[in-house]
Amino acid sequence: MTTMMQAVEITEAGGPEVLQATTRPVPAPRAGEVVIRLAYAGVNRPDALQRAGMYAPPPTASDLPGLEGAGEIVALGEGVGDWAIGDQVCALLPGGGYADYVATPAAHCLPVPGGMGLREAACLPETFFTVWSNVFERGGLKGGERFLVHGGSSGIGTTAIQLAHAFGARVFTTAGSVEKCETCVKLGAERAINYREEDFVEVLKAEGGADLILDMVGGEYLPRNVKALADDGRLVQIAFLQGPKVELNFAQVMMRRLTITGSTLRPQSDLAKARIAEALRAHVWPLLEAGKVAPVMDSEFPLSDAAAAHARMESSGHIGKIVLKVG
Repeated sequence: MTTMMQAVEITEAGGPEVLQATTRPVPAPRAGEVVIRLAYAGVNRPDALQRAGMYAPPPTASDLPGLEGAGEIVALGEGVGDWAIGDQVCALLPGGGYADYVATPAAHCLPVPGGMGLREAACLPETFFTVWSNVFERGGLKGGERFLVHGGSSGIGTTAIQLAHAFGARVFTTAGSVEKCETCVKLGAERAINYREEDFVEVLKAEGGADLILDMVGGEYLPRNVKALADDGRLVQIAFLQGPKVELNFAQVMMRRLTITGSTLRPQSDLAKARIAEALRAHVWPLLEAGKVAPVMDSEFPLSDAAAAHARMESSGHIGKIVLKVG
């Protein structure tokens, strides 16, 4: 195996143009880790936040962006017994995905689902870990409940719609165009609300309110989400595209017995992420194997053109996942 690799680094905090090609040493696996020769890496909103200087990597993680990818295991750290050199996997990464090689805990790897290529598999970990842990574990979604996910055409949104539908929930979503709304309905949404033309609060209240809302918008959506919830409803917050600060009447939370919670994935412990991986393998991977759930692919860019991939993502014109071709 070579000792040096091609990568894309963040030269300074700023826009997509600060992503520049570089050469780095190939990482060596620590105990419990594997090194993967990546074929593809997923592009996600946290990558853009890190690039902008708003989402620092954990102290032990690579400073390179990239939180998910797929490829072939080429090295094993001490104590790794579940994988072998040559295995094809997709993996949740602590960072470092915008590179030819990456090291990650072996327990954060999952097999490439049968019938799926590495391109599609690279887009599974970040969104599926996030949706499973927030919608089903933290949010407690159950069959028959009314579920609202904002940003239905995003990577998180398309994943949440499919999984919630597969587990028997009534799915509602918001999106910003007719095309995006149509895509959401095809994926399993009962109702896709064009937020430029309709008020999601009124739509959900007419249905009896949402039992669970997954939101990454924040800002003025926070008080509107509270209004859209049914009594005893739950709001799970995973990002704040419109900002984290807003005035909110918490009397509604008390009187209607609402739950407001949220999480971020990257700072969680390796053990917590390993447990999510185990749950996905048991409950979600069979759906992927059966073709009942699949990543929605938007576009592909070469690793050297990561800046264009970020510009595409931040334009909000995409539907589904954006991927970098590495290998």
